[in-house]
Amino acid sequence: MRKHAKYFYVLFFIIIITFVFWGVGTVDQNGGVEVIAEVGQHKITVEEYWKAYDSTFRFYKEVYKDTFNEKMQKDLKEKVLDSLMDEKILLIASKEAGISVSDEELQDSISGERAFLKNGVFDKEVYINRLRLNRITPEVYENMKRQELTYEKMRRLVELSVDATALDIQLPRPSGNEQAADMIRQAMMGDKKGKAVKSFIEGYKKSLKIKINRKLIE
Repeated sequence: MRKHAKYFYVLFFIIIITFVFWGVGTVDQNGGVEVIAEVGQHKITVEEYWKAYDSTFRFYKEVYKDTFNEKMQKDLKEKVLDSLMDEKILLIASKEAGISVSDEELQDSISGERAFLKNGVFDKEVYINRLRLNRITPEVYENMKRQELTYEKMRRLVELSVDATALDIQLPRPSGNEQAADMIRQAMMGDKKGKAVKSFIEGYKKSLKIKINRKLIE
């Protein structure tokens, strides 16, 4: 599983985005909903968790096939929970940092979604019908989309802390193969950015009240 770890967070973010087409919210508005974890004021429901897990499980099952064993499955359960919690932590941090998404940014993002295009152009009727089919209102979708964009803004802000100059100094400079060197440089940069984000999250987590009911994912 470590071999594919660098792809996990990219995959997971895509899965999180697809929640909007399942009608999954981020905050428990019904006292009867089971909650797996609480991160500050944010709650991760059982429904939210298991839908994320099922999609991620199918991906890893396809990658590893028969070698996907019980221990790997247990590790994946923890990874999914950690990633959902990381998302909430970055949302909380973005609020404290004063990061926001304007109405114009939100509309630009929605109008560029392939699911809402007709003949290559955003179509409001397609937009409304697609949401209705998935039992989600435009208000709920737009709120979730705003959170997604806010999350990405905060993540990029943390990634900017990575010192690209220091990274270049560590890289070998083979003659006659600049393309290969650039690919190595980009891979190392991506790895360093990922570690910077994770380090920020782990540090920020210490200031938050977090509750986890792990029995719900056993």
